[in-house]
Amino acid sequence: MRIVVNGMQAFGKAVVDKLVERGEEVIGVYGADDKPDKRRDPINEAAEAHGIPLFQLESFKTDEALDHIKSLNADLCVMAYVIKFVPSTFLNVPTLGSIQYHPSLLPKHRGPSSINWPIIQGSERTGLTIFWPDDGLDTGPVLLQKEVDIGPDDTLGSIYFEKLFPLGVDAMMEAVDLVRDGKAPKIVQDESQSTYESWCKKEDVEINWNKSVQEIYNMIRGANPQPGAWSTHNGEPVQIFDCRIKTDVDGSPGDVVEVSEDSFTIAANGGGIVVQRVRSGKDKLAANEYAEQAGIQSGAKFG
Repeated sequence: MRIVVNGMQAFGKAVVDKLVERGEEVIGVYGADDKPDKRRDPINEAAEAHGIPLFQLESFKTDEALDHIKSLNADLCVMAYVIKFVPSTFLNVPTLGSIQYHPSLLPKHRGPSSINWPIIQGSERTGLTIFWPDDGLDTGPVLLQKEVDIGPDDTLGSIYFEKLFPLGVDAMMEAVDLVRDGKAPKIVQDESQSTYESWCKKEDVEINWNKSVQEIYNMIRGANPQPGAWSTHNGEPVQIFDCRIKTDVDGSPGDVVEVSEDSFTIAANGGGIVVQRVRSGKDKLAANEYAEQAGIQSGAKFG
């Protein structure tokens, strides 16, 4: 098949690398926009390293974009992490259409922060979907899905980099094979089960220490490393990253109840959060380093 890849960042690069490794005919890459004074996007570097034509379109909604995809005579478009809207007029040009990766079990968690929210909401399972995109937001028919466990201490980082990223690359290759063999299903999503969440932003992850310790721990995990759950100490914002949960804690919510050599513990309802790594200002710091700089002692207040 004549395959064109549309994508960006490390996942897009990994998909391009894998297709080339398999000997697929990758005829072009729709890459990310280059930004002055910033490193080139990894998918752009991959295209150039493999000698694949790189195309950077400002929009996929124009007549020029439609003419461009038509000129490639592609059999399949592989969408590997795309944030620009791509209309169905463009998606349907390749002979066999377009397939796309999404890191959730559609129709659950449609939207751009689909890895954060299941963790924040306390789910024990998530996964990925390869689907046939249409003009809706993550609404097209499902081709295949893979499930993964969300462990009790998994974070956004571990779920993506250790599970959904490598599994997603392999799933995309499996989907390409199914399309080639004429065995790729198109399973209509059950709209009665659909959920949508927008970007997980800073304002969504301010810690309310009056909530249960498990809810707080889930929020911190689901926002680690981005956007970083946060609270305040003496009016200054402090993001909390690495931490663990502790149940045998006695104290008022938001109070520091213990300071040790490598951590400090903040009380919440039903337990406490043992803080191990934070960001105050520009740099991430070990909890003990921050505690020394900020003068954190038992009785200090967060929130």
